[in-house]
Amino acid sequence: MFAPFILQLRKAGLPVSLTEWLALMGAMKAGVAGYSIEDFYFLARATLVKDERHLDRFDRVFGEVFKGIEGSPDGLDPMALPEEWLKKLIEKNLTEEEKALVEALGGFEKLMETLKQRLEEQKGRHQGGNKWIGTGGTSPFGAHGYNPEGVRIGQEESRHRRATKVWDKREFKDLADDVALGTRNMKLALRRLRRFARQGEATELDLGGTIKGTAAKGGMLDLHMLPERRNAVKVLLLLDIGGSMDDYIRQSEELFTAASSEFKHLRHYYFHNCLYERVWTQNRRRQQNMVGTDELLRRYGPDWKLIFVGDASMSPYEITAPGGSVEHWNEESGIVWMRRLTSHFRRVAWLNPLRQDHWRYTQSIGLMSELVEGKMYPLTLQGIDGMARELLK
Repeated sequence: MFAPFILQLRKAGLPVSLTEWLALMGAMKAGVAGYSIEDFYFLARATLVKDERHLDRFDRVFGEVFKGIEGSPDGLDPMALPEEWLKKLIEKNLTEEEKALVEALGGFEKLMETLKQRLEEQKGRHQGGNKWIGTGGTSPFGAHGYNPEGVRIGQEESRHRRATKVWDKREFKDLADDVALGTRNMKLALRRLRRFARQGEATELDLGGTIKGTAAKGGMLDLHMLPERRNAVKVLLLLDIGGSMDDYIRQSEELFTAASSEFKHLRHYYFHNCLYERVWTQNRRRQQNMVGTDELLRRYGPDWKLIFVGDASMSPYEITAPGGSVEHWNEESGIVWMRRLTSHFRRVAWLNPLRQDHWRYTQSIGLMSELVEGKMYPLTLQGIDGMARELLK
C-alpha cells in the first residue's frame, strides 16, 4: 500500500531517493510507528523530507494518499468500553438554546459569596441539578456540566473554557527545549528578529583589515581580529502554561526550541492565563521557583523585546477583577500588571496559538489584545513574521 505514496511524493516534486525509502521501511519493520497513523506521519516526514520548503507538499500528498485511514492502538479491545467513557455519561450536553437559558449569577463577588453559602448549607452529593455543588448539571459549582461562569471542582481538565475559579490540585511541567520536528520553519521566521553586532573578545579574523594592514607594512603579516558577530536582540519570553494551553503544548515547545537556538539573549518565565504579581521558572516546582513581576521590571531594561505566548482564553474577571485569578487571590487586577509591563518595555507582542478566526468569540482575547495595543498575532509562520517586523520597528 506504500508504493502509491512514494510515487505521489515524487510526482509532487519531492526528491525522495531509494535510500530514504528503505530507511522508512526499515523503521516500519522495527515497529517505530506501530499502528498509529499520526506516528507514521511524523516518521515518514522525518525520513523522507530533507528540506522545509517541501513540508507543505508532503502534507498535501499524505492527506490524499491516506485519507480516511484511522489507526487502532495496540491491545485495544473494540468491545470494551473504557471507564472514562462511562464516566462521560453523567456529563450533561446542552443545546445552544438550553445554554442560553442558563443565567450567570451576576458577577465575580456574587459568585464567591454564593459558593461560600453552598459550602455551609450542602450536606450530601448532588448530580444533574442547577443549585448545589455537583456533577452533570447547570449549577455554577461542580464538574462535567455547563454554566457560563462558575467554579470548577473535581474535574481533570477544562471543557468549555469558562471557569472563573478552579478548585483542584493542578500539576504542570516545563516546556521541553529539545523538540526537533516542526521547528525549522519557526527558526526561519524568527531569523527576521535579528540585529547583529560585534561584542566581546576579538576571536574572529578580520580578513579585509589583515590584508590592508599587511599591505601597509610592505608585506609584513599584520593580523587583525574582530569580536564574533552575534545577534544583539534581547528577548523576554513569557509562556502561558496549563489549563486550556494543554491543547497547544507541542506548538509552544516548538516555538521555545526555535527561540532558544536563535537568540543568545533569551530569558523565559511561566505564568497562567494572565500576568499578576509573580511568574515562575519551573512548573514542577513552581511554588519554590517564583520571581516577582516587579523584579522582571528591574532585571530587564526597556530595550528587551517582550513576547507573551498564550491563548488568552479565560474568564474576563481574571483580567479585570482583583481576586480574579483561578489559582490564588490577586490583590491587584491583571490589567494593572499588564499595563506595568507594557509601559516599561518599548516593544511588546502576543503570540496566540488559537485559530485567529475564533478570537472574536472569546471576550478575554479582545481584552488582552487591547492591553498589548493590538499587537496580538497567531502562532503561525505568517504571524511570527508579522510579530518580528513589529518588534524591530
